[in-house]
Amino acid sequence: MTETRQHIIDTGRRLAAQRGYTAVGLSELLAEAGVPKGSFYHYFKSKEAFGCALLEGFVEGYGADLGQTLYAPDLPARDRLMAYFARWRANQTGGAPEARCLVVKLSAEIADLSPGMRDILDRGVSEIISRLARAVRDGAEDGSLPRHAEPDRIATALYQIWLGASLMAALSHDATPFDSAEATTARLLDHHH
Repeated sequence: MTETRQHIIDTGRRLAAQRGYTAVGLSELLAEAGVPKGSFYHYFKSKEAFGCALLEGFVEGYGADLGQTLYAPDLPARDRLMAYFARWRANQTGGAPEARCLVVKLSAEIADLSPGMRDILDRGVSEIISRLARAVRDGAEDGSLPRHAEPDRIATALYQIWLGASLMAALSHDATPFDSAEATTARLLDHHH
């Protein structure tokens, strides 16, 4: 992968995280990245192909970050899960738009816009949920969590709670929805099902 291609993707990611995908025009992206149109089409056959590359990169990077948080071998699984959600909150409320989750920012917008982009995000979300479920199972093994009959259902519910909290926090410009998400997460994890 060349530096120019990565630079275009990084620039697009920052702009999309701030304003959404459709709001970022090609000419604005190229001006911001400082590359000519010919360069763009050398690396991407269309804006949608660029969008797919952007999301592939996000999902891959997110997966690597998630791995570091959820598979920290020195911490009990419950602590790893709570650290993962604390980091989610920090990213969504921090001052750096490029740290924000593109699933939160773009999923509603691209669901009807691009099947290719939707599929990438959908696969990314499924992967996140399966990693959360694995951590719930690990918690039963290491004794930090009760043994849950349906770890996948718990993981899905947690993801949905945090996705909803992120959208509500963005609407209200206030972090209160995350307080409720954290409390609900602890209750769901610690409760015998």
